[in-house]
Order: sequence, then structure tokens, then C-alpha cells
Amino acid sequence: MIPAIGEETMTKLQNPVLMATIGAAQGLRGEVRARAYTSDPAALGDYGHLHSTDGRSFEVLEIREAKNVVVVRFRGVNDRNAAEALNGLELYIERDNLPDDELDDDEFFYTDLEGLEAVDDEGTGYGTVSGVYDFGAGDLLELKGPGKRPVLIPFSEAAVLEIDLEGGKILIDPLAAGLVDNPDDLIGKPEKPQGKPKK
Repeated sequence: MIPAIGEETMTKLQNPVLMATIGAAQGLRGEVRARAYTSDPAALGDYGHLHSTDGRSFEVLEIREAKNVVVVRFRGVNDRNAAEALNGLELYIERDNLPDDELDDDEFFYTDLEGLEAVDDEGTGYGTVSGVYDFGAGDLLELKGPGKRPVLIPFSEAAVLEIDLEGGKILIDPLAAGLVDNPDDLIGKPEKPQGKPKK
């Protein structure tokens, strides 16, 4: 049985942001290994209580970096059995708890990209951003459109030309994003003249 953690219970988060995924137990004192999705993994405890989707709230008491992960001790998790019961649990915070005032003008949180419409310079829509992923070879944006299967495009300067959070759009280059195979496939672009190539 999992002990009640902390005194807070979570009401449904309005705009949850995934901050960490708990992994295996570490040692016998209730510590767990966790993958933190923050720019500074050791700062995971700086965002206040972390919440699971089943209503529990977690307070970070200690945190230290280890190879590729952080080792965390939460209030109320005092032995290995309790730590093992948390394996695989995802922890979230409310989007409003992220510090916007620390961002530069050209910085943003990946969660802010979700819901933005992807358009090219002709105004053609390619779907909306439904997620940001990193499978190890660079960040990818997932685009979903009505009646279309989701597609992944690279989140690179070549593919994503501009991000307009206030306008709710990202400007993309469909060729660099891999959404079209060649420039002739672009909607609204003039066709290249047909003829024999010069030698």
C-alpha cells in the first residue's frame, strides 16, 4: 500500500506540465531515481509541490544529481518499499507555477507551443502542435490536423522559421520540415518550366 504523501491533495490541474518521471528506488531510505525535464535537473524542487494524476502531492526534501538522472527523497517516502511503489509515476506542476519573468524575449516553455497552428508563408495550415518530443536525435514537434495522421517535424531553425505565441501560430518551411518531398509539391508555388536541361 502506498502511503499518503504530504497534506495537500491535488484538484485537477488546469494546465499540467510534466516535470519528472520517477524510476527505480535508490538505496534503503526511500530515495528514488527520477528523470527531470527541467533545464537544471537539480532545480526540480524549486517549483513547489509536484503532483501525480491520481491526486497525490509530493514535496522534494533532498535532491542530488547522478549519472543521467537525479536522486530524490520525498516527504513521507521513508523506505525502499514505498519508493519502489512510485516507479513509473509522472509528476506535474501547474503551468502558472513556471516563472515567465525569468525568460528572455526569444525564450519560451515547450508546453506553450502546444495548440499553436503550423502554417507556411502562404498561410496553408499543416495542423496544430500537439506535443514536443526528444527521442535522442533532437527535438521534434508533433502536428495533428483534422482527418490527418499525426506527423513529427524537426524543431530546428530551418524547419520552424518563427514562433508567434500571441498570434497562436508557428511559421514553418514545409520542405525543411519534411512535409513535402520537393518544392514543386508546395501549394501555390509556380511550377518550374519543363524542358531539357542544358549541358
